[in-house]
Amino acid sequence: MARHRRHFACLCLLISMMIVCVTEAAPATALSPRIANYEIDVRLDAEQRILKGQQILVWRNTSAYPVNELHFHLYLNGFRNTASTFMQGISETRRNKLRDEKNWGYINIDKISDAIGMDITDRLEFIQPDDGNAGDKTVVRVRLLHPVPAYGRTRLFITFTAKLPEPPIARTGAHKEFLMVGQWFPKIGVLENGVWNCHQFHAHSEFYADFGVYTVRLTTPSDYIIGATGLETEKIDHPDKTTTHVFVAEDVHDFAWTASPDFVEFTGTSQDVDIRVLMQKDRADQGPRHLQAARIAVAFFQNEYGDYPYPNLTVVDPRHGAMQAGGMEYPTLITAGTVFGLPAGIRMPEMIILHEFGHNYWYHLVASNEFEEAWLDEGINSFSELQVLEDTFGHSGNLIDFLGIKISDLQVHRSSYMNNPDIDIVAQPSWKYYHGGTYQTMSYSKPALALRTLQNYLGRDVMRQIMRTYFERWKFKHPRGKDFIAIAEEISGQDLDWFFDQMLNTTAVLDYSVDAIDNEEINAGKGYDLSITPSGKKIETTKADTLQQAADSVQTRKKSLYSSTVSLRKLGDFTFPVEVEIVFANGDTIEEKWGGRSSWIKFNYIRPDRVVSAAIDPHNKVPMDIQRSNNSRTADLQRLGMNKWTARLLFWTQFIMDMPQIVNTLTAISAAE
Repeated sequence: MARHRRHFACLCLLISMMIVCVTEAAPATALSPRIANYEIDVRLDAEQRILKGQQILVWRNTSAYPVNELHFHLYLNGFRNTASTFMQGISETRRNKLRDEKNWGYINIDKISDAIGMDITDRLEFIQPDDGNAGDKTVVRVRLLHPVPAYGRTRLFITFTAKLPEPPIARTGAHKEFLMVGQWFPKIGVLENGVWNCHQFHAHSEFYADFGVYTVRLTTPSDYIIGATGLETEKIDHPDKTTTHVFVAEDVHDFAWTASPDFVEFTGTSQDVDIRVLMQKDRADQGPRHLQAARIAVAFFQNEYGDYPYPNLTVVDPRHGAMQAGGMEYPTLITAGTVFGLPAGIRMPEMIILHEFGHNYWYHLVASNEFEEAWLDEGINSFSELQVLEDTFGHSGNLIDFLGIKISDLQVHRSSYMNNPDIDIVAQPSWKYYHGGTYQTMSYSKPALALRTLQNYLGRDVMRQIMRTYFERWKFKHPRGKDFIAIAEEISGQDLDWFFDQMLNTTAVLDYSVDAIDNEEINAGKGYDLSITPSGKKIETTKADTLQQAADSVQTRKKSLYSSTVSLRKLGDFTFPVEVEIVFANGDTIEEKWGGRSSWIKFNYIRPDRVVSAAIDPHNKVPMDIQRSNNSRTADLQRLGMNKWTARLLFWTQFIMDMPQIVNTLTAISAAE
């Protein structure tokens, strides 16, 4: 009898899997592999911040091996107690603020059944693959009764209960009437080469998932205005003053939503994309500003990198007191961040919207692994952010242009990099950085500055083609750093390992300096070849007369020539070719190039005019240079030199004095991840 039951169970499993294969096969119009497909029906208890959900997951095994267990993320359990890996990864001060249990969040799988309806809840087991912390419950595995065959499919039925933290923590939660609901359902990991990639939720990590189709039914109080991933296809009112909103999102790897009765809605379009902005009532006057920023974002990214394949974008303005929900990206849904009465010249909302929409390209569509290679999303996206801000608002003051204060996005990234230039390498998992500051620097600012430096080296047209090719070739896939580098080398036609290895795998900093300028007066006509430097380089002049004619003139006037030496030093370990500008007393300028490999180099000249100044990277093509104050020097460190140092001192004094009042406040509201 037991054998017959086993045969019957196997037959049921086979039939179920055949049904799954027929009903869940990706249509011809699918843009992605559609590996993880969800149907979720959830009811919100707005007062208790509780979600009661039922979920059907259809998952496809793309490997050549049978799969005996499935791994799931339970992200909300990062806020379940102070013993979680997430909580252990934040500062003690911040952790103390979160000790009140009534404000914690969690998620429980109440029941899980397999494709033939067998209850396998007792086969769930919490695991901690990253750190072994037994107090962490953000990853769970379930051992299946029947393996998913190679290239086969399975269906799971899951009932779950989730509670949102209050106020929001790390992108998700509730505050008063406002809810931002992210990472809220049991979410399957990514199977790679037969091994599960399903990391714990860390304080400085984000997300990684496979693409699929989501059909989500959200039942909320009827007075709530809803914004969500995808498109709303149906709205059903119920007698109990609740409404079910049905959203469908195809070819996405996540689903998030927001709810509030107080949203003020603004709509518009950019190219072929419908835009919806949900503003707070007390900041509704900034709605057109948010809408315009979204228009700019859509147009720039489509023109610069390629088609945004979705019909819509929703921008959410988080409530005051819920700013931890701000500055975050989800497929077709992003959160911004602002404050009441923010002047137009302080463009933090614009920067956040441009940045977060960019994630729809580099995080969502390209879908790199943010746990393990955060720079592929955050760094590339910050590089794009620099470009769109400059193209839209100019090089100077594109971030802050207010009351005479001008601060650019490039300056802010340089400031971040200068704070933590050499503590960590870029290429490491996000939870292994020394602290949150180095995660920010190495995932955002250093890659952004490095890619801008590379763009200036290769040319913008070449860099644009690199980015477009990378996006087109790897969208709806999961590229690694080596894939980006391979495309950069392919399009540029150059071996760039020397650059990327230093950028990603070392803590080397780039710092070249003009160490000295020496001018020695000498007699003319005593065997010097006046058109050739001692190093053999031909000297060029902007004047019509030749150097020999100038020397003859010198002799006629019984004046001397000058033997001038410009000494440059390499103070950092990062090697990069730089341009050098040499200026002479008569206004002549010579452009030199230095490969930057040696620890120093000297340029020598014999001319009728002395060298008055020298500058490394005179056109600011190398923003990775850690200390621009030593990039130039004048022969007479008197009035000109003092003016330069005074200008720098005034700038940095102003920068430091103004930042606490402006940027620090806005950083808190932006939480640009």
